[in-house]
Amino acid sequence: MAIVDVVKCEMQPGILVQKFPSSDLRLGTQLVVHPGQTAIFVKGGAICDMFESGTYTISTNNIPILCRLINLPFGGDSPFQAEVWFVNKLSILDSTWGTATPLQIEDPKYEIIVPVRAYGQYGFKIAEPRKIIETLVGNRSAFSAGNLAIYFRGKILSQLTNIISDKLIQDGISILNINSHLADISLFAQERLKDYFENFGLSLQVFDIISINVNENDPSFVRLKEAKDLAAKLKIMGRDVYQMDRSFDVLEGAAKNPGGVAGGFMGAGLGMGAGMAAGGQMASVASHMNINPAPTAPPPVPSANVQYYVVVNGAQQGPYDINNLATAIQSGNVTKDQLVWKAGMANWAPANTLPELASYFNNTPPPVPPLS
Repeated sequence: MAIVDVVKCEMQPGILVQKFPSSDLRLGTQLVVHPGQTAIFVKGGAICDMFESGTYTISTNNIPILCRLINLPFGGDSPFQAEVWFVNKLSILDSTWGTATPLQIEDPKYEIIVPVRAYGQYGFKIAEPRKIIETLVGNRSAFSAGNLAIYFRGKILSQLTNIISDKLIQDGISILNINSHLADISLFAQERLKDYFENFGLSLQVFDIISINVNENDPSFVRLKEAKDLAAKLKIMGRDVYQMDRSFDVLEGAAKNPGGVAGGFMGAGLGMGAGMAAGGQMASVASHMNINPAPTAPPPVPSANVQYYVVVNGAQQGPYDINNLATAIQSGNVTKDQLVWKAGMANWAPANTLPELASYFNNTPPPVPPLS
């Protein structure tokens, strides 16, 4: 092969490292290194001399390490063989990444695991040309940003679950609000990933998470939204008021049944149990969310007709008028010892201590004797 007189490289977009096609050189060969490039001489697998941007005439003075390896005589235009690698040190800012499968992220506020997908891009440049040849390029004739993306995709995606989870926990961010914090999460991810890039002679210039997407029909995401709605309701109403509100809903439904008011009272035990259970669950959410329950609301101001409140299974129910209570007493669903309150009373009192109700208990027949 003919001796090469000029060694230079016009790199194509996306190429990081390019090997010069000929290794037949001589003293006096001109070396042209374009801005943003580094030229590296390699002999026998060993990296020798390096040249930054500029134009050089190869001589024994500027390739001292190579000369010692090939034992060139001083002076003249002696031929020799050496590989020349050109390394592109310009920033590459359009490398993309994306999750092929969802990341399983636990919401730090509501402790629900939700599958999310994410995508973005990153930018880097070669900071140490020697290291990238030694760690990634090897004996390839060329190495591109695409090759690098294949190497790094697995590492980036394997780290992202931990990175995003750690940031959400650190800042108390819910997955429901995650897209409003992408800039902060991106900077956090860049800081966590930069050391890995540096191991290969690369400087991570930027790491952007463009979007984190959630399937809104996914059951776990639906539960997450429900938990947020319930927590918001608890925060506004307070734990005790929320329990009563749930119980009112149960009794209202029972009152619409054909059994009428008495049937409503008969089902109140079951209804109140459901209401108390739901209230207990929401109280647990409130405790986890550090929500301070609002004070229990006082009974409403009575209307022209006297309104009564009754304690059922440890919770306040009502208001009921005198006719409602009379029916419940006569059917045995309100007992004489059950606590009752109306406007003007200082405290709750047994039902039979209210004069207007006592007569109903006196008129209540005794239990039916058993059959002989």
